[in-house]
Amino acid sequence: MALAFWTYPIQVLMVQAYCGRHALRKRLEELGYELKDDQVQSLFWRFKAVAEQKKRVTDADLRALVSDEVFQAEPVWKLGDIQVTCGTLGLSTSTVKLLSSDGRTHVACSVGTGPVDSAYKAIDLIVKEPVTLLEYSMNAVTEGIDAIATTRVLIRADSETTTTTTRALTGETVLRTFSGTGAGMDVVVSSVKAYIAALNKMLGFKETDSSAEKIPISSLKI
Repeated sequence: MALAFWTYPIQVLMVQAYCGRHALRKRLEELGYELKDDQVQSLFWRFKAVAEQKKRVTDADLRALVSDEVFQAEPVWKLGDIQVTCGTLGLSTSTVKLLSSDGRTHVACSVGTGPVDSAYKAIDLIVKEPVTLLEYSMNAVTEGIDAIATTRVLIRADSETTTTTTRALTGETVLRTFSGTGAGMDVVVSSVKAYIAALNKMLGFKETDSSAEKIPISSLKI
């Protein structure tokens, strides 16, 4: 069955759960994305899941999904599953399952002051790479309770392998930092994806520094 896209001034796409890959690719091309077949295939299942819940997906939703699903560092770790328990009477508890690049499953549980905090601590128990979270921000790309949340984090490695460099012109010492973004209809899942993406960039830096960013030490808040 063919799918019709209706575009409104606010760039809202009315979609159905039976949207085909061809229709999705066509819309992505209209938005300026030229993706490979495997990238479209990977994005298609995320798109279908969102469409089945929201019944309408905006251009902003599509851009968020592309950023989260396609433009990420080569994964060292992938999110397998996350279960969160939280309430007003106690600490939040998160159980996280991560998949390593060799296909093995790793599970850890931790408590924290909130669901995101406990999830991040559980991830730290698995990855075993001490980091400092420098920035955390989250936005809804569209309005409504069913909006896709996008999260961005910035981390700094705290291990002994952390290196500094000196700018030739200013003599200013800088530390390497790594950013990550995530998207999802669940804010905790979005936050976890962003954190894992940043960790993957940091771990990938051992082989190349092309994905690293730099910030002045003087700009860090202690």
